[in-house]
Amino acid sequence: MRHFSCVFLFVFAFFTAFGQENESSWRTNARILNPEFLVGQTFESNSNFPNTGLQYQFVMNFGMNNANNPQQWAQRLKAPVTGLSLGLTNFGNRDSLGLAVSVIPYVHFRLFKNDKFTARVGMGGSYHTDKFDATKNPNNQAVTTDITWAFRTAFYYRFLQTTNTDWHFGINYSHHSNGHTRLLNQGYNSVLASVSVAFHEPEFELLAEGSLPTYDKSTQNYISIRYGQGFNVLALAINDQRSVYSFAGEFGRVYNNTFKLGIGFGYRLYKHYYDYIKNNESLVQDGREFDFFKEDPWRYASNFAITFNGEFLLNHIGLDLQLGVNLHKPGYQIDWRLNEGWDNTPREVPESWQLGEFNSKYQIKKLISSRLGLKYYFIGNEKSPRHNVFLGAHLQANLGQADFTEFSIGYVYQWKRKNSK
Repeated sequence: MRHFSCVFLFVFAFFTAFGQENESSWRTNARILNPEFLVGQTFESNSNFPNTGLQYQFVMNFGMNNANNPQQWAQRLKAPVTGLSLGLTNFGNRDSLGLAVSVIPYVHFRLFKNDKFTARVGMGGSYHTDKFDATKNPNNQAVTTDITWAFRTAFYYRFLQTTNTDWHFGINYSHHSNGHTRLLNQGYNSVLASVSVAFHEPEFELLAEGSLPTYDKSTQNYISIRYGQGFNVLALAINDQRSVYSFAGEFGRVYNNTFKLGIGFGYRLYKHYYDYIKNNESLVQDGREFDFFKEDPWRYASNFAITFNGEFLLNHIGLDLQLGVNLHKPGYQIDWRLNEGWDNTPREVPESWQLGEFNSKYQIKKLISSRLGLKYYFIGNEKSPRHNVFLGAHLQANLGQADFTEFSIGYVYQWKRKNSK
């Protein structure tokens, strides 16, 4: 699980970069200490899932108020709060589900002109004290790795405000899963209510009107290329991690050094698909459904896609979302056959075994992909650099179902800056 250590290293680097930048660039901004208590329900992840009581979470949020941040992204995004959440979760059954310790960078922003309504989104990692075990814990099929991705989305209403505190009620959605790096991987999904209080620094004062810079509107064209190294598994019977190699290009525009929209093209080679074909596994043997895949293992293990990309640029940090349309992904047919039929499909699949059917659900998941993650840019986007390099950590999915976890490195070239009032 060494690549999951990279998740925590990436999260740490994310927050450290933010913290150092804040300290050196806008010392007039206020730090916020925001304890939060949550209670809710952990949904069943599989049949015969262990009985659960109420889920409890305690979260300590360490935030930075960006109201006095002179950088363009902070002004364009109406001064969101950025920070790091440290959380402890009891899923409602200590014996089978255990506890989780989470580290999640987040952005907290206003929803309307009335700042009583706000929202928070965050993505990071969690460590779990208990997981699936075929002998000792067979009914918890949600988590099979010590470390998982962690996502949290929350909506808040401020019901009380004093000089240095804000009190909120919140509705939260929480998710933990390992990004398809080991099966079983049903994941934990929870809905929770919360109450929280944000303590602001007493001496914090907003800068006088006109003290912060104003920015002209700007657009830049960009092209970007990246290489990604992914990890996933194929099926319960073939549950070892193998690589997914990715190469992608992208073209688009950057608006006001804050928003990035683009269209791209991506290629991936799934080592699991390639090895399954090359090793003459069950479903590609002579006379079986996919025996023709052996004519060209590389071709049938490849994936070509058109992608549509959106990104929020917070200077060094990018919050990245991608939707894709797969033009070619034949190996997914093997994946679906093995994983969507009868449970516990063996490696040598009998002719009589009920395999996954190519229904409408399959057609949609084979066609549509999604990608969510974080980027760290070596040069801050506030400077409108012509050349830049980034590191990325992403979760790739077949629509909403995890496909693989990926770490990447990429290059960006920008040109033709245009300014207007």
